[in-house]
Amino acid sequence: MEACIKKKKFSFSSLTYKKQKIIISITFLFVPLLLLILFTYIPSIFMFGYSFTDWDGISPTKNFVGLYNYKIIFSSVDYFRPLFVSLYYIVAAFIQIILAVCISYLISFRCKFANLFKGVYFFPSLINSVAISFIFIFFFQPGSTLDTVMKLVGLGKFIKFWLQDPKLINISLAFVSVWRYIGYDIVMFSAAMQSIPTDIIEAAEVDGANRFQQFIHIIIPGISTILKLLIFLSVTGSLAAFEIPYIMTGGGNGSMTFVIQTVNYAFQNYRVGLASALAVILLLISISIFVIQRVVLKARGA
Repeated sequence: MEACIKKKKFSFSSLTYKKQKIIISITFLFVPLLLLILFTYIPSIFMFGYSFTDWDGISPTKNFVGLYNYKIIFSSVDYFRPLFVSLYYIVAAFIQIILAVCISYLISFRCKFANLFKGVYFFPSLINSVAISFIFIFFFQPGSTLDTVMKLVGLGKFIKFWLQDPKLINISLAFVSVWRYIGYDIVMFSAAMQSIPTDIIEAAEVDGANRFQQFIHIIIPGISTILKLLIFLSVTGSLAAFEIPYIMTGGGNGSMTFVIQTVNYAFQNYRVGLASALAVILLLISISIFVIQRVVLKARGA
């Protein structure tokens, strides 16, 4: 008898549901994971390596200098002055979160046009930061929109040079940042609030709890996970503020942020090694904030 061995063709439909689910999950995860590795992890590894060189970004030779770049940075406080500018954005971020929580609470319960308000608030998040920056450059120009409105409402004596005065420039930029990102927070908080079972709120009302008591004892604990996430993202995002201040002021008049400083060293002064060291330090600061947040929340049992 002639032996005839036929190889079975692979058929996806012949696999079990569990194996199909695994293959589909791996397939969908592959492309995002590949992009993450190519455009985040690999550049970060190269950045870490460049921080130990004096590379100018153009020359094919990269001279190893060890910890020299880090020694330069930590020997002068001037490199860390832009971090103080980030305090404006951090304060603005907390104000943004507080406003977002309050607005979300108002439009999530018994509001007829909740979806309309969410769309209106979220719309700025869809606009490119470059476009928003140009809009507010015109908005803050002397004699332009803001000044005109202030004159109409009788506040003309309070008109200032919003983007020229070193005392006001970072407040103005932080305001733009809040306007840009608050819609995202509102949508996130609204989704979290709507996931809270309504019977809990109704039971609290029956027990005589007023709106404020419901907000403190039911709503806030119910959105605590999203709240912690957005606080972390807001703080780290404040440290890495770049697009809005760079486009609107170029980092002038005391608006230089840590990232603008890093970019200037890399692409204007051609000191990629030093810029990479600054970027590594910012990364370590962000990681430290995350670790501290986790430790504090764990200690509180959150």
